[in-house]
Parts: sequence; structure tokens; C-alpha cells
Amino acid sequence: MNLSDYTHLIFDLDGVLLDTEKLYTEATQTVVAEYGKTFDWSLKSLMMGRHELEAAELLVKTLELPISAEEYLRRQLPIAEGLFESAAELPGAEAFVAELIARGHVLAVGTSSTRRLYDLKTSHLPWFKAFSAVVSGDHPEVHALKPAPDIFLAAARAIAGEPARCLVIEDSPAGVLAARRAGMSVVALPDPALTSERFQEAQLIVRSYAELRARLNC
Repeated sequence: MNLSDYTHLIFDLDGVLLDTEKLYTEATQTVVAEYGKTFDWSLKSLMMGRHELEAAELLVKTLELPISAEEYLRRQLPIAEGLFESAAELPGAEAFVAELIARGHVLAVGTSSTRRLYDLKTSHLPWFKAFSAVVSGDHPEVHALKPAPDIFLAAARAIAGEPARCLVIEDSPAGVLAARRAGMSVVALPDPALTSERFQEAQLIVRSYAELRARLNC
């Protein structure tokens, strides 16, 4: 895979640009611990990249919580939002974004998060101004979330990118599948706790930005 083959890059947000997945885990574990439950990676990996209500329904069903998905979100979201105000970059993300801009690539963010949560997570990080467009899960052109391709197709339109010349950076199996369904190439940047077998649709699997830069000959 050669970076020069792509004019536009689209990044997922959580777990790709920001080290927020651990914050989601902390907030979720705080809630489920009240019922003597443990939130582990086998469940988290199935929830990643999904709409928050869909993910919450899966959580409640799998852990057999005696509350509704809506009640879970009512308890979890304020905890998570308090943590998001100090969200930090995933190591190497800011430098990689700066290098892409210097090379003339056009960048967008494609995230299942709502725009309000995106702003909450990024408002204290000025380097996010490098992105020419942000397509969130509540964007008017997004009718279905990942693994549907809507988010990435809308992001490509927003930055005038041809899908075949777009490279997506994702950390979830659902996001990788969404990118492939959009007709785009995709690099998987999964958490170390997730096995590579979950990302067979990706053209490239890396475990850090340092490895990504090396594999793309940056």
C-alpha cells in the first residue's frame, strides 16, 4: 500500500484519533458494576462503531441487566462526558495528521458519535482544525450507521473525494466493513486486545502510527 495512491483520507474518531475507548470502558464498567457485571473486550468489540442505542441494547441483553437500554445510556453518558473533556490523542495521531496536510492530502473525520459529543471530545485540541469536514452519526446524509457505508460516503462527498482514492483509518470491525462497502481502501488500527482475524476485510492491519508510517513509506 502506497500513500501516494490516495488523495483523501477519512479517519474514525474514537480509538483512531483519540484515546477515548478506555474512557467509554471506564464509564460503562461504572454502571454495570452496580449489578455485579463485568464489561470485557469480547462484548466491547461487538459494540464498537455502532449507534449508541444499538450498542446499549446489545450490552443490556448480553449482560442481562435489569434496566432498559435507554436507562443505561441515561446513567452512562454523563459519566463518559465528564471524562471526554480531557480526551487525549492516540499516540502519533497529531503528527501523522500534520504530515498528511503537508503532503497535500485532504482529510475528514467520519464518526458514529453525535456532533455534540465530537465537539466535546475535540474542542480543547486545536489540531482538529486540520480536518476539512466532519461527518457525525447524526449528520443529515447518514441514514444508517456503520457497518453501513453512509458515514464514509458522506465524508467523501464533503471533501470531494472519489471513493477509490480515499483511504480510511478505522479501529472497529464494523468500521472496516463500512469503508469496504463504500468502495474505499481501509487500514485497521485495532486495539491490541482485538485479534487480527476480526479485520480480514482491511488491506492493512497495524498496531500503531509508527507502524502505519513505516508501512506507508512515510
